[in-house]
Amino acid sequence: MLPQDHAIVRLPAGAAFPDWTGDEGCVSLTRAPDELSVVCPAAAVPEGTEGSFGWRAFRVDTLAGLDEPGVVLAAVKPLSEAGLGVFVISTFLRDYLLVNGPQLDAARELLEAEGHQVTPV
Repeated sequence: MLPQDHAIVRLPAGAAFPDWTGDEGCVSLTRAPDELSVVCPAAAVPEGTEGSFGWRAFRVDTLAGLDEPGVVLAAVKPLSEAGLGVFVISTFLRDYLLVNGPQLDAARELLEAEGHQVTPV
């Protein structure tokens, strides 16, 4: 579990990649045809930026091949079945699950009940 609160923000499709994302926590920039989506520590986001704040990130430490089935599902399924929203980011090495801060304790309990170890990073 990463210690920082994270934000998921939306910038216009043609926006340049921001230089304010910081160098801690989980940072992800995704350009799509209709937006530039930015995930970064909430403290780095400029005031007035459109987004959702207060997300906490779990890092899935299973190092699996990119086409390994079920890695994300094993972590997302218990959260989803309990009605918790999850925002997933995947990198080459790992997957990150972001849950809204008020759901953090419930998410941790659900993951541990499924046999996952949750430890601070």
